[in-house]
Amino acid sequence: MNVTKVLFTALLVGQVLLVGCSKDKEELPQTEVEAGETVETVETVETIAQPTAPFSGMAVESADLRPILATVNNHPLARPQSGLSQADVVYEVFAEGNITRLLALYQSQIPEEIGPIRSARDYFIEIADGLDAFYIAHGYSPDAHALLTAGMVDNINGMQYDGTYFVRSKERKAPHNSYISKEHIEQAMEDLSIDTEIREVPALSFHPDADSAKLGEIASTIVVGHPDPNFTSTYTFDAETKTYERSVNGIITTDKGDDKKVTPANIVVMEAPYTTIDAEGRQSLDLTKGGPAILFQNGVALTLEWKQIDGVITPVQNGVPAKLVPGQTWFHIVHEQAIGNTTTYTP
Repeated sequence: MNVTKVLFTALLVGQVLLVGCSKDKEELPQTEVEAGETVETVETVETIAQPTAPFSGMAVESADLRPILATVNNHPLARPQSGLSQADVVYEVFAEGNITRLLALYQSQIPEEIGPIRSARDYFIEIADGLDAFYIAHGYSPDAHALLTAGMVDNINGMQYDGTYFVRSKERKAPHNSYISKEHIEQAMEDLSIDTEIREVPALSFHPDADSAKLGEIASTIVVGHPDPNFTSTYTFDAETKTYERSVNGIITTDKGDDKKVTPANIVVMEAPYTTIDAEGRQSLDLTKGGPAILFQNGVALTLEWKQIDGVITPVQNGVPAKLVPGQTWFHIVHEQAIGNTTTYTP
């Protein structure tokens, strides 16, 4: 071996030894290289997995936000609503008579505006309590007022904060014009010393992706019926996005805030016992019993049950939480014995 080659080899071995001493680099083998050849070095790149939002199963920058639950007006004059496209979960629940209201849950993100905000019912508050959510409403029934006054949940209500945290839109008439902004939600939580970080993680379970949800009866079109067509929901499965386009009485559900369609990845129709309790048609609702349910996801239907697990409404299959497709979930809480009479689906 000539002198040039010896010197070159010695220098190269010295460089390799230095690399091997670095904790941030991958070790390279010590090899002789002929003069004029190049050496490729490989650096290790550390990847950090994104956290998963506990109510949507989606990757997010932070999963630490305290859940926020808002009562959203579902009267035809309140549509299109703002903030629904960004909700992790939406519950559609009867409020009085045949009128339904929406409970929109936000944990992975808060939209710039939510509303119109409407009044509370006692079982809305029970849902918020089970979620350990910061609850937002404008108004209340007598039973709901008693629970709020007793401090059952952290909350703000437009009856006390109309014109401050809650703002009236000039585009609509009361009671369809009360809105709350992300800025005002955050300000209220700070002013009232409300915990802003999640304290209870739900037992919801998720598939890694939509294609993993393959088992079930084919169901590409779903109709959740109602005596009033203004509250009948139709869902059409989009095989490309693996989500459902929602429409009511032929009108596609869109978000007034960002002009996006509301496209849930999961739809759960579940039976629960409602009882009419006064002349106004207000309802009571028992959400502790559990009952039958149908889960729609990735174009198929699964017949299963629902239960409250640690206070959270959860679809259950074979005794364990059923896996949801990552994305928004829409719960329809219908009357007992109603699934077979109101919900239809076709291939």
